[in-house]
Amino acid sequence: MSTSPDSAPLAPWRTRMYEVIFEADTPAGKLFDVVLIWLIIASVVAVMLESVAPLRAQYGPFLRGAEWAFTLLFSVEYVMRLICVRRPARYAASFFGVVDLLAILPTWLSLVIPGGQALLSVRALRLLRVFRVLKLGHHVKEAGVLMRALRATRYKITVFIAAVLTLVVILGSLIYLVEGASNGFTSIPKSVYWAIVTVTTVGYGDIAPHTAAGQLLAAFAMIIGYAIIAVPTGIVTVELDRAARADVSTQACPNCTREGHDRDARHCKYCGGTL
Repeated sequence: MSTSPDSAPLAPWRTRMYEVIFEADTPAGKLFDVVLIWLIIASVVAVMLESVAPLRAQYGPFLRGAEWAFTLLFSVEYVMRLICVRRPARYAASFFGVVDLLAILPTWLSLVIPGGQALLSVRALRLLRVFRVLKLGHHVKEAGVLMRALRATRYKITVFIAAVLTLVVILGSLIYLVEGASNGFTSIPKSVYWAIVTVTTVGYGDIAPHTAAGQLLAAFAMIIGYAIIAVPTGIVTVELDRAARADVSTQACPNCTREGHDRDARHCKYCGGTL
């Protein structure tokens, strides 16, 4: 009987490389991840410092050299990850695979696109590996509860946002009519911007009503703003409590790959497929 490529054993050196790079249970694997995390932090700090004009003028060559050194190290690491996995294409298309690629692309692209290295701050996403290093995997379950709650509230939140957008358009149109261009409300879009800033209680102060009617409308918008803050919070809180209480399994449907089924479910509640 022939052995399929997916079940064929890896060469010993690839197995050892995989244990060091992808697993944190061994001393070598944990050391690799800790060193990697510090390198990621150092590379992000270098990118941030290089954007400061006085530091760039004084330490520009050193920071650019460090940037290329980090990029070369991460490039070698990315190739090693592709070599030691059984299915490189699947890893390259995974979340961490894409993040690892994006962590090195900006520097190489800067050779043809000046300033492209500023996008290297995406390397901070690689710090998510700290969950595995510090054995915080149980937080992934809590993240799943949050995602289920957000999915359950997406329609309610969409309706809420639509209502708020309608409100600020009406308020913006009214304040434009009341105040006019002489008081800084030169157009309805600019007046809608004022309404958004006011309803969200940000209050930049770059534009403000001067007439009594405009100030009364502004006071109404502020009160409405405080009143609606609790709406999305309440919606999400209720769904979070409901998602936390739900006893769901981690089984994925073979047909649609959706999760979140009851533990005693025999059929997928999304597509009807057999579980």
